[in-house]
Amino acid sequence: MISGHATRAATEAYAASFGAACAPGHYSDFLNQHLKLSSLGVGSFPGAADDATDEAVARIVERALLSGLNVLDSAVHYRYGRALGALRAGLERAFARGVAREQVFVAIKGGFLLFPQGPPQDFERWFDVHVAARGLGTRADLAGAHLLAPAYLAWQLEFARSALGLETLDAFLVDQPEIHIRAIGKERANRKLGRAFAVLEQAVKEGKLRQYGISTFDAMRVETDAALFQSIASLQGLAEGAARIVHEDPRARHHLRLVQLPFNPAMTEGFTRFSQATGKGNVASTLQAAHQLGVYVMTSHVLGKGRFALEDPLAAGVPGLANPAQRALQFARSTPGIGSALAGLSAPAHLDDLLAVARTPPLSKQDYAKLFRRAE
Repeated sequence: MISGHATRAATEAYAASFGAACAPGHYSDFLNQHLKLSSLGVGSFPGAADDATDEAVARIVERALLSGLNVLDSAVHYRYGRALGALRAGLERAFARGVAREQVFVAIKGGFLLFPQGPPQDFERWFDVHVAARGLGTRADLAGAHLLAPAYLAWQLEFARSALGLETLDAFLVDQPEIHIRAIGKERANRKLGRAFAVLEQAVKEGKLRQYGISTFDAMRVETDAALFQSIASLQGLAEGAARIVHEDPRARHHLRLVQLPFNPAMTEGFTRFSQATGKGNVASTLQAAHQLGVYVMTSHVLGKGRFALEDPLAAGVPGLANPAQRALQFARSTPGIGSALAGLSAPAHLDDLLAVARTPPLSKQDYAKLFRRAE
């Protein structure tokens, strides 16, 4: 197991060395830790569960880390568990070429069931053998293929650490916990989420993890009165309660420090919808609230699962870039409040688009605002 985690000094050195060709404004500041994290990050969702994709992802990760992109995102269930092995191969190659563990931010998601051999024909039997019989969760913890059980999340955390060969993960996000709101309602789902946070606080206490959060699809884009809505302030309350229990200290500080949500030209709600009561006397957008509450934001679906590599709604407002994919990436990473915009890659050539944007300054706030005035 490789020790270490992302640090301020190391990420600053990374930005000055491996990120030297990147434009000013490419690195974001991660909260009070002052980590320098790239405004674009590499995700590992797409692709087949085969050796060729594993090798392609490993090459992408290695080249990205050598070229100024130091944020990596994956999930335990991606490509039936193979994504983490490919990520490890890319990390090890980059480490062998001079990148330090402390210069890289690795975020892993968990919650969806891992099917190492692909979806089982007999789900009920599979669940009994691989989950229930091992004490990792019950059917009462299930919502579709999502298992919000403390023991299962603890197991996934250990699986990720082992698969990556990393002693400490920089972040672990509970993936789309709002799925359970549909099944059991928000109050019960949040109680389960609070217990999940206690597992992650314990992992922080043991040095296995630095911080945690949630990854969402709907929860931070919908209106306040929507059933699936989640408040950042209320999530912090759950985390605070978990921290007090785990650390046995009524003044213990929680480690919920990041959230993930979709953002692209068709999904701008995180910036435009004012739905979050911050507890500081105002109602804000998700991105504004996260900033006020000290939460780092990563965004997913930047290319809309490939849609915005073909469609080009930004052609008139985002100049100086070669194609629609680059303009969509520029749009997301230039949005005030977004720390790192993630793009899932499995084709090495697609990394060229991320690197081209990294070498271009983000849009100014004035030019960014014009995109919304033009749309109106």
